[in-house]
Formats: sequence, structure tokens, C-alpha cells
Amino acid sequence: MLIKVLGSAAGGGFPQWNCNGRMSANARHGKPGFSARTQSSLTVSSNGRDWLLLNASPDLRQQINQTCELWPSADGPLRSSPIKAAVLTNGDVDHIIGLINLREGQPLSLYASDRVLATVNANSVFNVLNPEKVDRVELAMDTPTPLTGAGLALGITIEAFDVPGKVALYLEDASKGDSFGTEKGDTIGIKVTDEGTGKSFFYIPGCAAVDGPLAEHVRGAELVMFDGTLYTDDEMIAQGLMPKSGHRMGHISMSGTEGSVAAFDSLNVARKVFIHINNSNPVLDDNSPERKAVENAGWEVSYDGMEIQL
Repeated sequence: MLIKVLGSAAGGGFPQWNCNGRMSANARHGKPGFSARTQSSLTVSSNGRDWLLLNASPDLRQQINQTCELWPSADGPLRSSPIKAAVLTNGDVDHIIGLINLREGQPLSLYASDRVLATVNANSVFNVLNPEKVDRVELAMDTPTPLTGAGLALGITIEAFDVPGKVALYLEDASKGDSFGTEKGDTIGIKVTDEGTGKSFFYIPGCAAVDGPLAEHVRGAELVMFDGTLYTDDEMIAQGLMPKSGHRMGHISMSGTEGSVAAFDSLNVARKVFIHINNSNPVLDDNSPERKAVENAGWEVSYDGMEIQL
């Protein structure tokens, strides 16, 4: 199974279009150690021919153009694509808006939880993915689901499961209190398994905490690609970028006694990769002490174009 990182940044990318904070400014001006990144998305294939998208970034068109595996075959029909299916892990803008790049009558399958699929179905703009050609499939939780797309079996099974998180920002309901109306299915993790080899990995780009059930899901995993939004809970407040903590946004931080680095320390995961990294996060500076700290703890920081073979 081949995994390719199409985009490794959180919403807004790196640098963010309207951000003049230190991190974005350094990336924009090409300072050494600051590599630009597009918004979070992966692509996966079990055979090198048919591809699955994990989330659909607003930057998807650019990402496809930069990834030759996702180009139409040179000897194929005039309109074709090796992208056969997409799975959404939540309804955040940075994970669903890219779907509109997949218009033009191309057959594929779209998989999501009941909550996220309801959000897509409620917005008519997504009907540019012709419902007669794009199957919308509701994912059952904690149930292995063999994936198909454009009439083909992809040789990949996914298992979706709830993780601690928060409803998408544009769907928040302040009248519901601190939960803002969050329900099960708003944020999921997925286990992706190659049916031929039995190899698997976990993709969890949004997560508010590593609770007991999540820890048991990933314990002993060969690979986990995990939410790397923030290094510290208050970093956007401290940098003057936004008056919101990571906890308020539904994202666990890397550092601290309740952070992801500490939470994974005893889970015996063979390879740990941070993805969905916010433009405020100092680990995006290759030479920062924060970057060295996570690497010394056994983590990798993903980048656009990163390849992993399982």
C-alpha cells in the first residue's frame, strides 16, 4: 500500500493567505527551514492504479496537478481519473470543500459518517458531483467497509470510529453550551487496510484528546498519522493570531502532560507522523527546539509529497 501526503497543513495552509505572523511571514519570504504546505489530504492505493482520497482539501486541484499518480492515464479516455473514492473524516471546510474540484461527471464513491454526509447533502453546491454518478455512502462505525468506486473494488477496507472532537465551526450552535452541538460522527478516525497484504494504518487528522477507546484502537499500530494542529494549547492566543485555544477548537496539542506526544508514549506505535499542522505551530520551522523535541520523542512532521510504503 502506497500513501502519499497531498497536503500536510491545517486550514488556511502555510503560509495562510491573510497571515503575517512570524511563521507565515518566514515561509512567504522563503526563509530557510520554512517549507510551504497545502491543506491536509492524503491519497492511498493498494495497486498503484486506483486511488482513494482521504479528505478533500480546498487545494485539491493543485495537489492533483502536483501528483502524477492522480493524472488521467495517457492512453485512457478523454475524460478519466484514477481517483475512485473519497473518505471524509469530518465536515470542516478544509476537508470537504475540495469535493467541488471533482465535478465534471466523473464517477466515484464518497464515504462519510451520517453527520458529515448530512452536511454535504444539505448543501446543493455539492450536487456538482452528479448524484447519478457519485455514490454517497454512509459509513457504519466500528465496522470494516470494503471500498468500491466507479464499479471497481479498490482492495482497501476502512474501519471508521468516533474520536473526541468538535462539530465544524460553521455548524456550531452556541445555545448547546460548551459542546456547541457536537455529536458522535462529527469527527472520526479511520483504520485503512490493504486487503492483499493485511497491512494497515490509522488516519486521525482531527482529535481533541486521546481517550481510552482511541488509545486501544491505535495501540501497537504500524503507522498512525495524527492531528498535529498546535504545539501548545494557547499558541494562537500567545502569537496574537486568534482568541481561541486548541481545546476550544477541538484539537489536542502536541506538548504537555495531556498532549499527544505524552499520550502516545506508552502505546507502542511503530511510526508516528503529525499531519494537519497549523501555520502557528513552531514545528514547521525545521530548526526550532519544538521540532527537535517532537523528533526526539519519535515523531515525524509530514510535508507535501511525503510518501510512505506499507
